[in-house]
Amino acid sequence: MQKISDQFNKNQLITEFKAVMNDAEALLLATANTGGEQLAEVRAKAEQSLRIAKEKLAVTQDIVFAGAKEAAKATDAYVHQKPWQAIGFAASIGVVVGLLIGRR
Repeated sequence: MQKISDQFNKNQLITEFKAVMNDAEALLLATANTGGEQLAEVRAKAEQSLRIAKEKLAVTQDIVFAGAKEAAKATDAYVHQKPWQAIGFAASIGVVVGLLIGRR
């Protein structure tokens, strides 16, 4: 099972990659009326690369969401098996957060 920080980094990567793809699509639309055979070839290659990247992103996103669901199920099972340890852990996190907030 992967660490939660790895999942978070993947989610950030997916979000940033979507922004890059949106910018690339906007650039392709903005240059659609610009002439030139070389530019048309470059635009076609960029569109193909963008399409491939979108497909890979969809697969990666599915994998990340599946991992998040698996982590949630594992957490749920752990809490049901060891409720007092889960309560103790949550209480200790609450105390730490309370101390940090109280310092301000």
